[in-house]
Amino acid sequence: MTSQLKIFSGTNSRYLAERIADFYGSPLGEVVINRFSDGEFQPSFNESIRGCDIFIIQSTFAPADNLLELLFLIDGARRASAKQVNVVIPYFGFARQDRKDKPRVSIGAKLIANLLTAAGASRIVTMDLHAGQIQGFFDIPLDHLDATAVFIPYLKSLNQDKMVIASPDMGGVNRARLYAKHLKCDIVVIDKHRERANQVSTMQVIGDVEGRDIVLVDDIVDTAGTLCKAAELLISKGANSVRAVATHPLLSGNALEKIKDSHLTELVVTDTLPLKETLPNIKVLSIAGVFAKAFRKIHNFESISSLFIN
Repeated sequence: MTSQLKIFSGTNSRYLAERIADFYGSPLGEVVINRFSDGEFQPSFNESIRGCDIFIIQSTFAPADNLLELLFLIDGARRASAKQVNVVIPYFGFARQDRKDKPRVSIGAKLIANLLTAAGASRIVTMDLHAGQIQGFFDIPLDHLDATAVFIPYLKSLNQDKMVIASPDMGGVNRARLYAKHLKCDIVVIDKHRERANQVSTMQVIGDVEGRDIVLVDDIVDTAGTLCKAAELLISKGANSVRAVATHPLLSGNALEKIKDSHLTELVVTDTLPLKETLPNIKVLSIAGVFAKAFRKIHNFESISSLFIN
């Protein structure tokens, strides 16, 4: 007999969890967060989950309380005898710390993987990891969903005959090729050099962009410095228009101000992260339906391959 499925959420991903639960057709389970005067908190499930297949939704963006709350929820679910604890992390924070790129630093993404597993996660469900090799950091099943399921149909709906896909750096070439394959268009690459994190020093375009409608594709938009500089460079090289798609809208610091004053026609993002505020040239596509379909397939022991654009 199939166990009952229940969906729960951490505090700061509730907006998305409600959309996912609505798509799934199930009410969102009740979680209570007891807070102490010194800032300590204690999450608890306000209903029985014994023998249930549960999905806990929480992105691990700053502050670190989001991660800690998620770990507490996982541990609580395990101790409450949940049959399966499926941990849904739409945005997997600390993913940029996937290797030792200099001496005496932590591999943060691996540490987070260890913590989630030790807390009692049965499975991880996430979307567009910054570094694909993070999947190998886990010794439990991991389903890596793809935002192309919402981005590709949107880009096709624009009906732009002169569309060209652009990668904002050399590391994103494979992602750009995937988009170009489905949209049947060419790609160009922007070669950039950073002197330090979040600061680009030099940038050049590899490929022809004159008279073309450029789509920059990336997984994360943080300070928006790269995208805005890339858009300026592409326009100076004769591009007709520049828009960008990015799965996770961190938009830290003065990113919104940069985007507002940039040459970007449009920035298209998903709702894996909550936007502090929006702008006329920022469009949000919901990935709630993709996650809801994944939940159903995982619960019924079905393949999730149909959720990917092949």
